[in-house]
Amino acid sequence: MTSRNPRDSRLRLVRSRPLASAPRAVTQRSSRRPAPRPPEGTPPPAELARMARTGLAAAARVARWADASLGPGSDGATPDGKGTLADATAERAADELGLTPAQVRADWDTARLAGLVEVHGDIARPGWRLRAWNRDDSAVLRGWVALFDAWSLAHPEPADREASAVAEVVSAMPQVLSFLQLSAGPVPMEQLLDLLEQRVTELRTERCEIPYGPQPEPVPEAVEIADAPLEPLLDWALHALASVGALTCADGQATLTPLGSWAVWVKLEQICVAAQSPAGNIEQPASDMLRGCAQLRPNAARAEYRAWLAARPVGSAVTELLEAARGEDALTRGLAFEALRVVGAPAEPDVRAVADESWLRPYALLWLAEHDGHDPEDAHEVLTREESTWLWVDTAAAVADHGEAPLLVRHLESAVQPTVPALLDEVRAVGHPRTVQVLVALAAAHPDPALAKAVRRAAFQVHTGGS
Repeated sequence: MTSRNPRDSRLRLVRSRPLASAPRAVTQRSSRRPAPRPPEGTPPPAELARMARTGLAAAARVARWADASLGPGSDGATPDGKGTLADATAERAADELGLTPAQVRADWDTARLAGLVEVHGDIARPGWRLRAWNRDDSAVLRGWVALFDAWSLAHPEPADREASAVAEVVSAMPQVLSFLQLSAGPVPMEQLLDLLEQRVTELRTERCEIPYGPQPEPVPEAVEIADAPLEPLLDWALHALASVGALTCADGQATLTPLGSWAVWVKLEQICVAAQSPAGNIEQPASDMLRGCAQLRPNAARAEYRAWLAARPVGSAVTELLEAARGEDALTRGLAFEALRVVGAPAEPDVRAVADESWLRPYALLWLAEHDGHDPEDAHEVLTREESTWLWVDTAAAVADHGEAPLLVRHLESAVQPTVPALLDEVRAVGHPRTVQVLVALAAAHPDPALAKAVRRAAFQVHTGGS
C-alpha cells in the first residue's frame, strides 16, 4: 500500500471537531486582568438565576404560550400567521392561561423587554433566551439585566410631568442606584431625593451654554419646569425599578434586592472595564481593536469587546464590526463575529442582512444559529458542506497568518471531510482566494512527508488551474 492510497492512515484526519471551535485556537496568550468578583454577600450566579426565573416566570409563561400557539403553521396561528399579539390574541391567551387581558399584555411587554420575545415590525418570534431559559443561567441573567436596563419603560411615567424632567431623572438614577448599592441596606427617601436633586442640578449645569448675542426674556413655563419638585418623579422611578425586581420600597426607605445590587455592580464594573481596558483599545477603530484582541484569551477578549462597545452606540458599533469583517484579514473576520456575539440581539438584523455576502455568509449563519438557540457545538450543522469547507480555508488562513505551525497542523482536525484527499478535493473546488497560500503553509508545517507532498501537489494544481 502506498502513501497515495486514500486509505493510508497517514492521510486520514484524526477526528472531526466543530468548525466553530477552530478560530479559538489562534488566541492562546493569558489575560492580564483577573476576573472581578462581586461584593461579599452577593448570591452565587445559580441563586441569582433562580431569583430571575422566579421574577420572570409570568413573562416566560406568556412567551412559551405564544411560541406554541402563534407560530406559523400551527392550529392556533393568527390569520396572518405572524404571531402578532392583537386584541383577540390577548383575550385568547387570557382564557387559556387563566389571566386577564391586561395581565397578558403586561407579561408580554416584560417578555419583550427581557428578550424572551423578539418583535420585528409586525412579526413576533421567540428570543434565543427563551430557548435557553431552563439550561443556561447566563442567558437568564442577561435577560433580567436587559429588563433592568429598560426599567423606565416597564412602568408608565407620570402623565402630568414634562418629558425633559423625566429624561433628567432617568439620566440621574444611575448615581442614585450606585449610592443604594454602596449603602448595602435601606436608605431613607429623603436622602435619595436630596441626591437626585443634586445630580439633576449637575446635569442642568453641565449642558448650560451661554450663546452669543441678545437673548429673549426667560419663559415663565420653563422656570416652572426647572423648579418643579422631583419627589413625584423619584417615586415613579423607584416604583418602576421595584416593578422589575431591582429594589423594594417600604416604610419610607428603599433597598436594592440581591438581583438589583448585583446588576448595579455589573454596570459599575463595565464602566471600570471601559475606563481601564487591559489592552487599551477603547478609542481604536474596530479593525485595530480586533487585532489588539488577537493575542488575548477568549474571556479577556470578550471583556475588551464589552469595553469597546460600551464606549459607542450599538448601531454604529455593529456597522463598524461588519465593515472590519469584510477586510482581507481572516482572523479579524472571525474576531469581528466573536465581538458581535457579545452585542447579542441588537446585532441580529444587520447580521441577517450580510448572510448573502459570500465572505461573511458562514460566519453569519453560525452567529444566527447560536442566536436562535442552537448549541455552539452543533451550530456548524446549519452550514452546507461547501460553506463548511470555505470556512475551514478562511480559518486556516487566519492561523497561517497569525498562529504557529503546530496550530495549522491541528487545524486539520476541524475539517468535516474524513480524509485528507477528500479535503483537498473539496478545498480545490470551493474557490477560496487564499487556498494556495493555505495549502503551501500546511505543506511546510506538516511533519508527514507523504501528506506534505500531497498538499503541495494540490496547491500547485490550484495555482496552475490543473486537476
